[in-house]
Amino acid sequence: VDVTGLSADTWYYYEFTALGRNSLIGRMKTSPTGDNSHVRFAVVSCSSYEHGYFNAYARISARNDVEAVLHLGDYIYEYQAGEYSGNITGRDYEPTNEIVSLADYRMRMSHYHLDHDMRLIHQRYPFINVWDDHETANNSWTGGAENHSPGTEGTWADRKSAAIQAYFEWLPIRVPDYSDAERIYRKFSYGDLIDLYMIDTRIHGRDEQVGLTSPSLQDSSRSILGQPQYDWLVGKLDSSTAQWQILGQQVVMTPLELFGNPINADQWDGYPIERQVFWNDLKSKSVDNVVVLTGDIHSSWANDLPFDSATPYDPGTGDGSVGVEFVTTSITTPGISIPGGAALVMSSNQHVKYVDLDQHGYYVLDITKTKTQADWYYVSTITSVDTNEAYGESWYTNDLDGFLTGTSTPTAATGSPAVLPPLKPHELLISADELQQSAVLFGAYPNPVDNLLLAKFYLYEASPVTIKVIDILGKEVATEVLGNLTSGLFYADIDLSALAAGSYIMVLETDRESFKRKIVKN
Repeated sequence: VDVTGLSADTWYYYEFTALGRNSLIGRMKTSPTGDNSHVRFAVVSCSSYEHGYFNAYARISARNDVEAVLHLGDYIYEYQAGEYSGNITGRDYEPTNEIVSLADYRMRMSHYHLDHDMRLIHQRYPFINVWDDHETANNSWTGGAENHSPGTEGTWADRKSAAIQAYFEWLPIRVPDYSDAERIYRKFSYGDLIDLYMIDTRIHGRDEQVGLTSPSLQDSSRSILGQPQYDWLVGKLDSSTAQWQILGQQVVMTPLELFGNPINADQWDGYPIERQVFWNDLKSKSVDNVVVLTGDIHSSWANDLPFDSATPYDPGTGDGSVGVEFVTTSITTPGISIPGGAALVMSSNQHVKYVDLDQHGYYVLDITKTKTQADWYYVSTITSVDTNEAYGESWYTNDLDGFLTGTSTPTAATGSPAVLPPLKPHELLISADELQQSAVLFGAYPNPVDNLLLAKFYLYEASPVTIKVIDILGKEVATEVLGNLTSGLFYADIDLSALAAGSYIMVLETDRESFKRKIVKN
């Protein structure tokens, strides 16, 4: 359902009715337009169901201080039950086989959405998703995957098509291009503050991975994006008028080496020529305030992007950095083991400013006109349901700096938080005193309204109901007599097309009491 006609920068509440049942009431927020001074996202990746409980999703849900969740991939995992697993009782995959067919991918998506914490976070926030490899199969590329065997699992084209179809069926995402079934890369704007590009470094245009010692590693024709996506991205970056350029993508972009050698060919290190060409384009086109958001690696990183061509990178001042990268850890998937740990990583890569290799959680991305900051938060356990989390560390980049600075102070939301939706269908979140009321006015929207106002209310007992609209002088200017209603949830449309623009009060009256809501007529 693609709803149109919504106001910008507004929280909306919605529900579905089908087959005689009502869904949970969901909540989402539209993006702002024009002058915008502040945006907050939660950034997540890598939620392996069999490795533990999604406590990080629950902590984000409880925050109630972000506008959307950016999921950078590995939303599901494709393995058979017990193959890649924490062996936690009650956390077993359905179906139990490795998912290959459309029916398999649909069931795995369905099974994930039975998880309480995943349902809760979707209920409270809009998601902006991009896939990584496990939504299809491990270490996938456009023509295959490490975890795909054509001899026993059919063609890669069929498996990839099934995975993509299930993905678009189960997640709240528009198809960007109906003529290109595999395209997921797209752009979002949050007023004049940011342009957000969700790009695909995994299956749309990626050439097959090669070994780190392969002569093909330096082949200039090899691509992680594919030429159509590359041209689209650079063109959008070049023409953008937004202050910040935010790239949501899958695999680590900054170079990562140990003892002078790259350590992972599945990352941008496996496509070094295209990475350098991309950074050259950013420099030559004067694209500033580039912030890369990354998942995949099950660990936390804060990195400068060291431009190593005409402007060598200076780790002391940050000069020569073409942008910054914030890597989110996993929700549950195990961290990585590197000999020597974080200390060796940072001593070998001076553009890496922060590393945590094994904790699980998320970060809050806070974007203002003066800086963009990532605040990492970690849950205490994933082997049981737990409500504890701890603040980790924060790094930011100032406007036009292009490099990272550390701070021990996390950011905070501005303004009042939006009302949380009910946890169950028609379970209104009200106080003990309100339980004695005959009714609750749940909402009147859209607000501001053009012509038709929709009132939503709940009756605890049968009652006659009348809705009135009163102007600022106290004059009744519109009346809707709904008559005698039974208990339950109701909607009522009030036609305001004859009213002049301005402020009004909507009053819902029962036989025992009345409820008021201020509305604005455009």
